[in-house]
Amino acid sequence: MKAAVEARAGSGLKILAVTVLTSYDDGDLHAAGYRLNVSDLVEARAQQAQVLGVDGLVSSPEEAAALRKIVGHQMSLVTPGIRPSGPATDDQKRTGTPGEAIRSGASLLVVGRPIRDAADPLAAARGIVQEIAAASG
Repeated sequence: MKAAVEARAGSGLKILAVTVLTSYDDGDLHAAGYRLNVSDLVEARAQQAQVLGVDGLVSSPEEAAALRKIVGHQMSLVTPGIRPSGPATDDQKRTGTPGEAIRSGASLLVVGRPIRDAADPLAAARGIVQEIAAASG
């Protein structure tokens, strides 16, 4: 992260740091050899990124509210794992609806499969935009 922040100097480029992939839960971290749980690792990585001058964090919508308390509004929060209401989460273990993510402090939402795989992708995208607007209002 430090090298990326230094290399972007004067370029206008924004650097994002990934906290923990949305497809991981505590069990996955422990299986990979981490001693921390998801929330503790997200917090540690957020604090490290903030100290190094990273512009934003990529993290699940489940952590957005906690991250806002740590980094305030100085950093962008990019949240993948966005799923409209309903049971489908695919391989994602830490997800949230568009409205939940916005209300929790997300700056940008990453939405792929819920639109790509919808019977009517345009209608799915419009529904997500409406939910974002309602949560932002």
